[in-house]
Amino acid sequence: MPANSKYLNQSPWQRFAKISAGLIGGYIISALLHLCLVLWLPNPKEVLITSIYTIFIIWGALLIVPYLFKNGWKAWILYIIISIILYIIYYLGSQQNPFV
Repeated sequence: MPANSKYLNQSPWQRFAKISAGLIGGYIISALLHLCLVLWLPNPKEVLITSIYTIFIIWGALLIVPYLFKNGWKAWILYIIISIILYIIYYLGSQQNPFV
């Protein structure tokens, strides 16, 4: 049974916003999250090794999130805000870390 056409988005810009937010924004968030974990958790080598696997799990979940929004640009705004917050946490952690 095909999908009801009233629920499908006809705008190519919204489709582009959702796909790009999922791909690019999701990867940036998952990479920054793992960088913050490496700086703030006590065993950075183990965190870095396990991040090889968990970054793809988180990225896969963040690929789906923009499709829950009606407007893809709102998903981009949310991803940018989360990225800025994670970057601030990373910056503060790198200032405290003597090995960086």
